[in-house]
Amino acid sequence: MSTTPRIAAFFDTLLEQKGSDLHLSTGSPPMARVRGELVALREELLTPQEVEGLLFELINPQQRRQIVEELDLDFAYGYGAKARFRANYFYKQTGLGAVFRTIPSKVLTLEDLKTPEVVRKLADRRSGLVLVTGPTGSGKSTTLAGMVHHINHTRPAHILTIEDPVEFVHESARSQVTHREVGPHASSFATAIRSAGREDPNVILIGELRTNETMKLALQLASFGVLVFATVHTNSAPATIDRIINSFPADEQAQVRGMLAESLAGIVAQQLIKTADGKGRVAALEILVGGAAIASMIREGKVFQIASKMQAGQGQGMQTLDMHLERMVRDNIVTPEAALEKAQDKENLAKVIQRLKPDWVLPESLKA
Repeated sequence: MSTTPRIAAFFDTLLEQKGSDLHLSTGSPPMARVRGELVALREELLTPQEVEGLLFELINPQQRRQIVEELDLDFAYGYGAKARFRANYFYKQTGLGAVFRTIPSKVLTLEDLKTPEVVRKLADRRSGLVLVTGPTGSGKSTTLAGMVHHINHTRPAHILTIEDPVEFVHESARSQVTHREVGPHASSFATAIRSAGREDPNVILIGELRTNETMKLALQLASFGVLVFATVHTNSAPATIDRIINSFPADEQAQVRGMLAESLAGIVAQQLIKTADGKGRVAALEILVGGAAIASMIREGKVFQIASKMQAGQGQGMQTLDMHLERMVRDNIVTPEAALEKAQDKENLAKVIQRLKPDWVLPESLKA
């Protein structure tokens, strides 16, 4: 095997353009996602032979067997000292394809990410469940890595991460950091979480809560005095609570409501938005902080009341997504159009923006 894989040229271009993802797909040109937009890296289409050559060069025989038999493969790939990538290989109508997501080699701190103070306070908690949610590619892993970095550098703790694959690698500082990868180190998320309790952790990061079994285990750990971080693919804090409860059968939901009410420390729901200057992307955050009022709403099944509680809870650092979008438009960080695209109540935010910026004209496409 040559020391420099053939895919290196594409990786280099992606990193030079500060791209987030590289898409390789039979019958399409190689594509890079740069500032949220997909751009072709050349005109020539990739042939089946070229795709196989580029992709199979990076994997071992066992991984090759997995992609051929199971038609899907996830792994992390270290590109020398330049970068790490989270790779996903898959088969589709035209043949083999892959997406490589860039994992920055430097963990961004909460200060670098300009996250609100309340996010740091959630990381300072000693127990409870903190969920970071949002669609794929919204920066969930980056925010969680910033929170883990904060703990690692501020207090002596045992931090255990359970991921598939391991993304950000943390060198132990004041804390002891243990990374476990589903596959090489544990047969499944559930198995790894079950044994986590015996590994004396203070903080556990679970890559993704995919099943109700992993959700229940995470809730149990959080109620045992462990700080549990996890991600869920939902777009808002109330939707996250509903998703967790509704993933259980009806006869278990009351018990799950009770566990969630007791252990929920906070939810950070985020979306990435292009900045007004077009140079990058910025996270818009919805933040829910757990407490007695939120707990009783969860217990009593009144999740629909949570949004108004978040609007009224600014003193505790709470905010709805639309409140944050409004602030970013006011401060000219994002354009009104970009904010409206992500808004939960588009009509209301459009009215607010028209008050903030009287010269702004509502685009035709957004008129009801």
